[in-house]
Formats: sequence, C-alpha cells, structure tokens
Amino acid sequence: MKIKILSAAISLSLLGCVTTTTGEQTAEAVLDNQTESVSTASKTTVTQAVSAVFHEKEPKSPVANVVKSQTVSQLRSNDAITLEQIMADPDWMGRSPEGMYWGDDSQTILYQQKQLGNPLRDLVKKTLQTEGNGKKVKLSNMHINADRNAQLNRARTHEVYVYQGNVFLKQLANQFVQQLTYTSAIERSAMFLSNGNVAYRVGDKFFEHDVNTSKIIELASLIMKKAPDTGEKETSYIAKEQSKLLKYIALTQHNKQLKNAQSEKLKAENNTITKSEFYFGEGNRVVHASLSPSGDKMVVAIAKSKSSRAASDIMPNYIAEDGHVKPEKVRHRVADNRQYSQTLFLLDLKSGQKFPLSYQSLPGFDEDVLANVKTENHAQVGKTYQSENTPRNIHVMRTNNAIQWHKDGKQVALLLEAWDNKDRWLASVNLLENKLVSQHRLHDDAWVNYAFNEFGWINNSLYYLSEESGYSHLYTKSLKGQPKKLTSGAFEVSNVTLTKDNKRFIFKANKKHPGIYEIYQLAIDTGNMTALTDLGGMNDYALSPDESKLLINHSTVTMPPELYVKNIDKQVKAKRITHTVSEKFLSLPWVAPTVVAIPSSYQDDPVYSRVYLPKGYDQNQTKNKAVMFIHGAGYLQNSHLGWSGYFREFMFHSLLVQKGYVVIDMDYRASKGYGRDWRTAIYRHMGKPEVEDMRDGVEWLIDNANVDRRRIGTYGGSYGGFLTLMSMFKEPDLFEAGAAIRLVSDWAYYNHGYTSNILNTPKDDAIAYERSSPIYFAQGLEKPLLINAPMVDDNVFFQDTVRLVQRLIELEKQNFETAIYPVEPHGFVQPSSWLDEYRRIFKLFETTL
Repeated sequence: MKIKILSAAISLSLLGCVTTTTGEQTAEAVLDNQTESVSTASKTTVTQAVSAVFHEKEPKSPVANVVKSQTVSQLRSNDAITLEQIMADPDWMGRSPEGMYWGDDSQTILYQQKQLGNPLRDLVKKTLQTEGNGKKVKLSNMHINADRNAQLNRARTHEVYVYQGNVFLKQLANQFVQQLTYTSAIERSAMFLSNGNVAYRVGDKFFEHDVNTSKIIELASLIMKKAPDTGEKETSYIAKEQSKLLKYIALTQHNKQLKNAQSEKLKAENNTITKSEFYFGEGNRVVHASLSPSGDKMVVAIAKSKSSRAASDIMPNYIAEDGHVKPEKVRHRVADNRQYSQTLFLLDLKSGQKFPLSYQSLPGFDEDVLANVKTENHAQVGKTYQSENTPRNIHVMRTNNAIQWHKDGKQVALLLEAWDNKDRWLASVNLLENKLVSQHRLHDDAWVNYAFNEFGWINNSLYYLSEESGYSHLYTKSLKGQPKKLTSGAFEVSNVTLTKDNKRFIFKANKKHPGIYEIYQLAIDTGNMTALTDLGGMNDYALSPDESKLLINHSTVTMPPELYVKNIDKQVKAKRITHTVSEKFLSLPWVAPTVVAIPSSYQDDPVYSRVYLPKGYDQNQTKNKAVMFIHGAGYLQNSHLGWSGYFREFMFHSLLVQKGYVVIDMDYRASKGYGRDWRTAIYRHMGKPEVEDMRDGVEWLIDNANVDRRRIGTYGGSYGGFLTLMSMFKEPDLFEAGAAIRLVSDWAYYNHGYTSNILNTPKDDAIAYERSSPIYFAQGLEKPLLINAPMVDDNVFFQDTVRLVQRLIELEKQNFETAIYPVEPHGFVQPSSWLDEYRRIFKLFETTL
C-alpha cells in the first residue's frame, strides 16, 4: 500500500462534531520555520499518575508546563477580526492539501484539494524538484494516478488497484497501465495472489484473474441461502402428513433430490464447471470476507441481515427539494438494546468445505463482565441479581484491516471484540485444526478503546498496539511465545509502519509533550527509538515507496496543515513543499494561545489547556471577563500544539481577545492524548469529572489571569453542548451564561457504538444514564442559557433539544432561548447559519458578562 490506512471508528459518534463543515476540518496554510518556545510555570507540576489498571505503570518524563506558541511576524496586524469574515465560506483562508500520498517513483507526491466555491475535490500532482503547489491531474489521467491504496506484488514490480469500480494493473518501471475489468459491476478488494495473478471481489463473489491469459476463475461465491443439496425436509406436522398422504408431493421431492444429485455429480466429474458456492442460510449477510494470498482459503464473518433500525427511526426534513416533509432514515438509539454478534467461518476453497470457528477458545468468552454493574442496578430497584456465565456476543472488530493474512498465505490473524466493549482479542487461526487461538487478550473494566488497534505480521510473529500499560504502546509476540514490549513511557504510539526489511518500525507519538506529535523510528534489534522529525505541533506522515523519505502533514497552533518532505537518513530539516495560505488570512492578527498544564484538585495529572490572553490582561484595574470553550466528542484532543479542527472557534477566540476577553479551552478528563486512565475517568458518570476539571479551570483564571468570577461564560457543541448543560444545571455558580450547541440532553437517545462504551446500556445500567443525562437536572438552571440546534442532525437528534425545551417549559424556566437551524446537519455547512449562530453566542456574552 502507498499509504497506511489507519484505524477509525466505524459507528457514528460524537467525533463527528469536530468536523465543522462537510468534508473540511481545516482552512489551509502554515508558515515556514514555525516553532514553539517552552517555559515553565512556577505553580504547576507534573507528577506520576497512571494507576495499575492493567499490568504496570508507565514512567513519566519531565514535561514543560507552559508552552507558548510563537507568533509569526506576518500575522501581526491592526486589522479588526469580524464575525462576518470568520464565518464566511472558508475558501477565503486557502485550500489546504488533503489525502496526501506518494507517487510510484518516490519523487512525486499527490494530494486532493478542494475546488474554489464548491465541495468538489481535484487531484493534484507535484514533483519534489519543481516549485509551486503542483498541477491538477487531468480527468483523462485519473485512472493512472488515483492509486493511493494500490497493492504491490512480491517482486514490487507491479501494483494493482481499483478506480471507479474497475481493476487496473500498473507496471512500475514504465508506468504502463492495463485495465483488467471494464464493467458496470463494482469490483473491489483487488490484491495479488502468490502465483502472481490478481484477485478481486464483486458483491459476494471472488475472482482470480490470470494476468497472462486474462482467464477469469471464480474462487468463491458466498450465498445467503440454504444449500440446495441438504436433503432437509419440513418438520412440521402438516408438512410430514402432506408428503405421506399425497404422492404428487413425494414425487416432487424425489425429483428435486435427483436433480440436485445430478448437478453435484456433473461438477465433480467435469472440471469446466465451477464448484465455488458456499451457502450460509437465509436471513444472513456477509460482514467480512478475507481471501488468502494463496487463493485457497478464506475467513468469513456472517451476521443477521435484519436492519438495526426500526420503522420509527426517522428524522423529519422540513426543507426538501419537492416542498414536502421528508422522513429521513436515521440510526437506532442505544436504549433499543439491539444486540449484535457474528459467526466466523474458515472456508477451504479447494475442497469446498466450510468450518465454523468457535469463540470458546477465547479466554473470558463467557464471563459475566457486567456482574457488578447489574448487581448495583438491581439493588436500586429492590431486586437481587444472580450472575451466571453465558457466551458473550462477539464479532470482528470495527477497525480497518481487522483480518490479516501472512504474505505466504499459510497464517492468518484477526481482531475480535465483545459487544459489551470490555474485551479485545488478537487471535490466529490454526489452519490444521480449524480453530481460533488467542494470542492476546486486552480486557478493560471500563471499555476497550476504538483507537490503537493496529496490528500485523513481522516475519512469523505478530506486532500490535495495546493500552494495557495505561498508554498505547507497541508489542511483538511469536505465536507460541510471550509478548515483548518495544516502547514505554507516558505517551501514545499510533500510525505504525513496518519497513520492508522487517527491521524498523516508524510511528507517530507525543513523547516530548502531550500536545506535540513527532514521527519516530524504532530499530527492532536494538530497541533504539529516535525522532525523525523535530517540527513541533502536529505531524502525520506517509513513508515513500523506497523508504528513504517522509511526506509530512504538518501544522501549528496558528496555521493549518501544509506538506513537508523529510529525508530519513540525512540530518537535514524537513522542507516545506506546499504554500496554500491566502494573503487575507496572513494579514489578520490571530492570537496564539499558550498551552498551560493547569493543576488539578482531583488527581495528580494536570489539565492541559489552551489559554488566550489579551494584551495587558494582568495590568487592568478592572478584572477581565472570560469565556471557556468546551470541545466536542469527549475523546478528542484540542489543547495540542497543532492546528485545530475547530478552526472557526480558534478565529472566534481571537476576536474575543480583541474585545478584551480571556479565553480558555481545556482538555478535560475523557479527552484524547493522555492515556487510558484519563480516557476512562468518565466511565458510568459522564459530566462529573469534566465539570470538576472545568471548575479548576475557572479557579485558575481567577488566580492567574485577573478574571472576575462573576464575568465568566461558557459554550460548546455536541459533547461540549452536553457539558455546558451539566455545568449550568448542576453547578449554577460556575458560569454566568452558557451557549449549548447541537447538545445531548439524554444519552439514552444517542447511538450504541459511542454511548454503550461509556455508560453500558440503559437496560443494564440505568443508574449511569440517569446521573449522566442533563435532562434529569434541568431544574438547576439559574443563569441565561442559549440553545442552538440544527434540525437535520442525524448524529445528535433534534429530538434531544425538543425534549429538553419541553422539560424547561414544564419547570417554568424563563432564562433560556432557543435558535433552530432548519437545513443544518450536526456540523453546520451554510455560512449564513454559522454567522447567525455565533452572532447569538457573542451577543449572549456581551450582554451577560
């Protein structure tokens, strides 16, 4: 593959709230030579923290408690920042590179770039030797260049990939491209087989394409029907009597059996007839199907085809093209408790045999992992819970590349997870005995992270990421040996690439500071870990095909991402190769926040926060007013040293600073980037640890930023909207006003994938839902509250706002207002909606603080 495809959450989640426009998370641009200067805050210390939830504690290295972002001279300006400019179509800022990858020659890079004034993307190609941002790839040449996910053959002379549903074969030496399929069908999952031929998938059929003769062989056809030759008869009383009493029925059945027998005999004796059908029964669907490189075996995961939705799972769209109210289909709610499992099979494509792979060999497959939770909830209603061991619902993990074959096709490994979110298993398959063999079990009493689930083969062993030490680290394990830990420390490892010679790992980690992500290299034989970049800020990478260079997506606090190239073996600085920022963006006086480690009253670790300070904030005789921004998603890091997905909020905070406000943006407990214990601190009680951290932030502002306790407001969207409500309802003394955007008011109405991780399900843990949902505490509202709600939000439903507003009306609350946005989804799109929303937020702060 040309670029590492990284693990991602599959289900809808509050992570979506960081994307503030459709398909856009950044504006575009970063200046050369951006660095961060580091100083130490005298009042703040960093101490040991990670509890031994798993097996060990990670040692902590000294970390700077205050990191000041360097303000670039070009950004200094007397121009006023306006809401109209901030909330305009972000094309005015520039159009940064997206989806970067290397060309075949390791001297060319490609990326996508948004078109000016519309959401379409162009593919741009740039050589390293030429100046400028590159040239747009002609549509007539897209099939040659759009090979980002190409697979290489063993000799690394050819690659195969899919473009627009057709399969292409490229000879790397001369760039000759051969189109193997030209159909209206959708071919996918193209790969090389060990014999040099190409395999691909069409629906649930798998084919081998002989690259020399163009002969096409069907390897497997996965059919969701009962096998025709089973000989099964109806078992009901009347069915038995029917064939007993009526000769016609008996004759029909006999003739059907003869026909099936003849068909099977023909397949057995005539090698021109395909024998590739595998039957899995009515009412099922294929979830995963992974073909061996040798083309002789396949791992298949089957689930019930019944939709998880109910007919009532709809969302009214009031502004549709035809003028009618359109009932949009949406996801089900976690309260529906729709359990899910998969059945695994190993297929022998040569013999036509199908072997079920039982989960019983997995340690803990039948444990009652929620026994304590259920006991507490039963006691709450005066009942007694009786624990018993029963098989758990288990399925292939929702992550990219969850089933991986060894390149020789003789071994396969896969990641499995429990529906209750407490266990992840890395298992291999014994191909001789047709059974699963557990290689590693990761159990978490809270929940297993959806991130940090990368794994693969290294020689005849496995490598994988695990949070078992409290942080995501890299391990190796032979199939019959013990795990070996390769990295350690209070930092997180991700985005792992193994080099072709199996001697080095390259990965991303926040080793030097929780908010700085550099690229590192680990020598497997010595365990020596060295930094390949020293850019500061946020960095993602792609390794060149010849493994000599890194293509880096780099950003800092005040500037969006640009592309850089770094030679791995030479001690030279990374070179910037794209310049997409607009002059208008550069001309405005953006405020560079300082990242401060704010001491916590509740645990040893500090709360890392972005703090925006106006000039002379500590010299004003009148104490300052302040705003706390609450980031969304929960599990998201925003107080890092890179460009934030909340770019409009960053610009809004600069505007607030111009108006004399102090602004703070905290990575409260639950945020990403700080290890497992920080992530799971909210288990079974969302809204409590976060608000505790927010109170520490308020106290820090009062003590360190000359802020008036009675002039502090807050706002946030999605999870940030939820926390705005929890703070306003449960801690009414904390803020003088708040704006809750696309808010969650009742977690029972959110999706299963996100919510059940943290709160289990309402059926099992009603206690957790009731103490975590703002609607139960609405009577605590005392200060002005603004509610901004999009109406076609298929992530957090508009129903959350409707139910909360009705509750506030019934409680006779008078100090709240609601603004609705009829055409907006969870992440607003229209500039007019953005402008209206933030005018209301700004007006709230100006009139109350």
